[in-house]
Amino acid sequence: MSDFVTAALAFPTALFSFALVVVACYWCLVIIGALGVDTLDPDVDGTTELGGLTAAMSALGLHGVPVTVSLSTMIAVAWFVSLSGTVLLDRFDLSDPLTIALGILLLAIALVCAWAVTSALALAVRRFLPDHKEPSRHDFIGRVCVVRTGRVDRDFGQAEVTAADGSTALIQVRQTGEESLTAGSTALIVDYAPEGSFFWVTAYHAELDPHRS
Repeated sequence: MSDFVTAALAFPTALFSFALVVVACYWCLVIIGALGVDTLDPDVDGTTELGGLTAAMSALGLHGVPVTVSLSTMIAVAWFVSLSGTVLLDRFDLSDPLTIALGILLLAIALVCAWAVTSALALAVRRFLPDHKEPSRHDFIGRVCVVRTGRVDRDFGQAEVTAADGSTALIQVRQTGEESLTAGSTALIVDYAPEGSFFWVTAYHAELDPHRS
């Protein structure tokens, strides 16, 4: 047991040992419901901007799975590879400079192996699991809504829209035209204005509805 602890606290394994403790604590919190699996993933609400960590993971080819899963896998694999290498090196009587040099090389090998294994798992997930598209306000564009306020103009209006999954939502709507849109009227959603968190609509005409059967 003492040999295991010594190897786990030796360079470069120690770098991953401490990270692995953090990972273990995180997953314990996930199990008890204190944190979510997608804690480090950015919130998607009508935007394609990614957080710095998410963008970095995507650049490494690790998109398609939650960031926490990718990081946890990388840390676990890197820890195992570095621990195995440390135990192997301990069997030889090496000078300190050579031990340090081999430790740096082992660190690089562990990181490459961690990336390779995690990348392969992410590829398998993307290949065998159906694509999951995060919901976006832009999904409402092109759908018909029902006005729920007495009027809709360029400063005021609300409407009810039905999403693709059958759920309904009450949204803020505006129009620039002079067409009369009153409670119960149908309108076509033509654009979304993120700066005001509202949708531009126009009076509904059946021939304009891309979702008509």
